[in-house]
Amino acid sequence: MLEQVSTANVSDAWHRQPSLPGIRPLLPGAHMCGPAVTCRTYAGDWAKPVEAIDVCAPGDVLVVDACDATPAMWGELATHSAMVKGLAGLVVWGAIRDTPEIARLGFPAFSSKVCANAGEPKGFGEINVPIRIGNVTVAPGDWLIGDDDGVCVIPKDKAVEYTNRAMDVLEKENRLRGEIREGSTLSQVAYLIKWEKK
Repeated sequence: MLEQVSTANVSDAWHRQPSLPGIRPLLPGAHMCGPAVTCRTYAGDWAKPVEAIDVCAPGDVLVVDACDATPAMWGELATHSAMVKGLAGLVVWGAIRDTPEIARLGFPAFSSKVCANAGEPKGFGEINVPIRIGNVTVAPGDWLIGDDDGVCVIPKDKAVEYTNRAMDVLEKENRLRGEIREGSTLSQVAYLIKWEKK
């Protein structure tokens, strides 16, 4: 069901929970949803993220803490490998490159930075440990949903609850759309709290 909702639906369902800071989609219109395999590495060190692809199952989202820094630790060849493995998407708190090729492949990649120069495979880091992206913790197995508005993280123990809440938000919005199409205005159907100066 999470595939049917947007990050905005998830945020509304979770009392305006913010999305991951600074993470943007590479490809407009991309949609991504799946459980996290996490990876912590150093800026530009692409060894552990490439190893993490092997740990992923089809449908997983690889989430990498690469220090929100350059050089790039992900590119076209890693994307090909991820697609063959069946990954649902990628989130990088750091830099990716080969973006025209990744966009042509249609792979849902989200990152905080883009740059041309790649780092080196030094091998530092850890796989499937809790990581931090900005002020948000992402643990292995947490659910991620990404679209043009960014990426939201749902803790795995709350996934069913917040998916159901997000579906409720979507159904309410669909009802409001219908009422607006029939001639109502948003202010008439949105249950606004109104305050008037006296």
